[in-house]
Amino acid sequence: MSANAIEVEGLGKSYRLGEAHGTRSLREAITSTLRRASTHEGRHHRSEIWALRDVDLSVREGEAIGVIGRNGAGKSTLLKILSRITEPTAGVARIRGRVASLLEVGTGFHPELTGRENVFLNGAILGMTRREIGARFDEIVSFAGVEPFIDTPVKRYSTGMYLRLAFAVAAHLEPDVLLVDEVLAVGDAEFQSKCLRRMESVGADGRTVVFVSHNLGAVGLLCTRSVWLDGGRVHTVGPTAEVIEAYIRAQTLGEADAWRDRSAGPVTVHGVRVTDARGHATETLPREEPIVIEVRYTLERSVPGFDLAGFVLRSGGPEILCESWADTAQERPAEPGRYLARLEIPPVLNIGDYVVGLWMGDPYETFIHEMAVHRFRLAGDAQNRPNRAVALRLPWRVEHETDAAAGGSMDASGRQQANLP
Repeated sequence: MSANAIEVEGLGKSYRLGEAHGTRSLREAITSTLRRASTHEGRHHRSEIWALRDVDLSVREGEAIGVIGRNGAGKSTLLKILSRITEPTAGVARIRGRVASLLEVGTGFHPELTGRENVFLNGAILGMTRREIGARFDEIVSFAGVEPFIDTPVKRYSTGMYLRLAFAVAAHLEPDVLLVDEVLAVGDAEFQSKCLRRMESVGADGRTVVFVSHNLGAVGLLCTRSVWLDGGRVHTVGPTAEVIEAYIRAQTLGEADAWRDRSAGPVTVHGVRVTDARGHATETLPREEPIVIEVRYTLERSVPGFDLAGFVLRSGGPEILCESWADTAQERPAEPGRYLARLEIPPVLNIGDYVVGLWMGDPYETFIHEMAVHRFRLAGDAQNRPNRAVALRLPWRVEHETDAAAGGSMDASGRQQANLP
């Protein structure tokens, strides 16, 4: 039986509202002292919030474990404590072996150093020799796709270049434990797929992966076991499929109440619902008819480049559809006001249970990212193929090779077709 790579006992992290944290300059320290003196802040008890509380968790060596939960559930705080970026308020977290973490774009990179220098610096921090780093250097650079810029200071990199190199370093320098936060959402679809394949290989090599993500499909693909954090506490730990199913059910039950006037940044979401083509809201729809996702929201201020995306996932399974407003509309209303956005999906989905997710943001910031805001069921005939995700009814075109050589072809029914000039 393998030993534990990570052991967390009674872990807690609290913050006092309005209190500055982290390293401050002398000017900031003096200003803060004067502010407390003038407002009598020091004489009153500050409000305290717990980002994590009473968290117990163990992760075996070589295990890939997912961490899911709503925004503010404590997922990133847990990874920061495991990475030794943040000290816990209570409890203890033990990690055995070398740890590489990717919590933010370019975590651990020095902006004035070149990409090459940062690769060797990060390797040294992990305790690797220059020879060991050099043996993997070409593979790292090739994975990141930054060969022409490897000797350029990383402060001149685009966000995508920064991210690709940071992940390549974290995943290729053979850490014993790899901690990955939602940062992968910044990359494009091809890069995300590439990263997931790499993390799969890391787990297959017997190293430990802790993966925090809103992408439930990716968590299901990568992780055999998951933990669901809710309000800073462990809600459920178990097989990933079971944890995801429980999480989705909890998020989508009582959807009308849960998604009424929820605000994040400049956006307030008033409701998300699924209707038939005639606008009738229902939880069960016929497979043979289009379905419509409706999102009512308010922009409190102008948001240049505002965008939204709707997700459709199999209940407890992978993402089937992801349609972004920006995919079809170059100019989109971004001024303050109340809006109704509608996405019509043609009858291509197979029968079964589905979950709707929602993303809202601009090119630089995510305001809302929830993968379970509504649930619906498609009923009808699976036509003896219940396992397929979509039913497109695409026609086959079949050609008889001897007839094709003579200039003719047949359709799927066997009727002869002439290829006319």
